[in-house]
Amino acid sequence: MDEEKRIYFKRLLVERLNALLEGAEKTVTGMSNDYKEELLDPADRASLESNRNFTLRIRDRERRLIGKLNEALERIEDGTFGICEICGKRISEKRLLARPVTTLCIECKTEQEKREKMRGE
Repeated sequence: MDEEKRIYFKRLLVERLNALLEGAEKTVTGMSNDYKEELLDPADRASLESNRNFTLRIRDRERRLIGKLNEALERIEDGTFGICEICGKRISEKRLLARPVTTLCIECKTEQEKREKMRGE
């Protein structure tokens, strides 16, 4: 990967990472500023709890994505970004644009998904 593309993907990953971290901060602030639960009627409390659970599930997925973004940034630094970890071939730029945290080329990912489907995962 040439230096210009490496810089582009690094910037893309950092922007996504910062957006996720900002969203996490807003969630923490928002949850601590929620209405006093003792003042809410049971239906409002149930709705608030349901919304909190949904938000926490989303944030958990984002937490895992933050880890993947950090790993991708490490791969950029060590020169392995954009190289499939199974076959060693270059991952297409189109695939990296769609999913910059990927570690597998489309062929290896397709094969992995076929095997998972056969095992019933």
